[in-house]
Amino acid sequence: MTAFIGRREFITLLGGAAATWPLAARAQQPAMPVIGFLHGGSSAGFAPFMSGFHMGLKEAGFADGQNITIDYRWADNQYDRLPGMAAELVGRQVAVIFAGGSVLAAMRATATIPIVFTTGEDPVKAGLVASLNRPGGNVTGVTLFYVELGAKRVELLREVVPNASAIGFLANAKSAQGIGNSTEAEQQETDVRAAAAGMRQEIITVHASNDSDIEKAFATLVRQQVGALIVASDIFLSTRRDQLVALSARHGIPTIYPWRDAVIAGGLMSYGIVLSESYRHAGSYVGRILKGAKPAELPVVQPTKFALAVNLKTAKALSINVPQTLLVAADEVIE
Repeated sequence: MTAFIGRREFITLLGGAAATWPLAARAQQPAMPVIGFLHGGSSAGFAPFMSGFHMGLKEAGFADGQNITIDYRWADNQYDRLPGMAAELVGRQVAVIFAGGSVLAAMRATATIPIVFTTGEDPVKAGLVASLNRPGGNVTGVTLFYVELGAKRVELLREVVPNASAIGFLANAKSAQGIGNSTEAEQQETDVRAAAAGMRQEIITVHASNDSDIEKAFATLVRQQVGALIVASDIFLSTRRDQLVALSARHGIPTIYPWRDAVIAGGLMSYGIVLSESYRHAGSYVGRILKGAKPAELPVVQPTKFALAVNLKTAKALSINVPQTLLVAADEVIE
């Protein structure tokens, strides 16, 4: 016997089926890939450089909220939080992890999820990659040359303050762990001291890992009568730029920084990489991995441009005559 469906029952059946079609279609659409963003610093402190990261992603065809999702984890300079944060991202099964100043935590959390790092140390010596050209494993990234630039900064300070009997070195003793059991700060200090020894220049090291430490460090520098100061490349110290610039001005200490924005804010000099460009390269690598590239085959990016900036207004306030040769060599002179 043939079963007949009444008009009302047919409309109800048709409506129910139509309601399920969009759900089924949506279920078949792949979810947006998630990028795990793991950083030892703070979102406020690194806001000026994040545009570079997003630009790199855009160059690869990705934009947060449109075809990718970025899950941010900021340690706010509390490095003991990084292992737990890395584990959280791995638990979420993110497609790739960007690790800024936190690559060891990410590597200890996963050996399979691709990792793109930024690091101030030598990634080969640190055991992060097998070689710069062929990293191997699940890790690649961008070097920031934090450690290798100490000699140049000593040299530049001696050009503008040739009679300084001692040069201070301000570092964060609680910076992220680097090669072996040493920190990036210790590695930078070793580099600075080695360069200074060849120039018969005394180095006095002071440490700061919070705001009150910075005040105490400057009090020590004044007491020791240092003639100039080198600020180490460090996540925490970069977020205290204005405080460092103000204290250097108050105590009349010629200071060289790793970051150009410190000179714009009133610091005397800076020499280092263009950090926003390094973050752009990192963002581009994250995008390429999302498209199928393997970290093992992406060469570690090394900076090719190092920028020197000089603030002549600050030099005048410090009664410093900057040599013309240095001004000619500078990438940026603020008058």
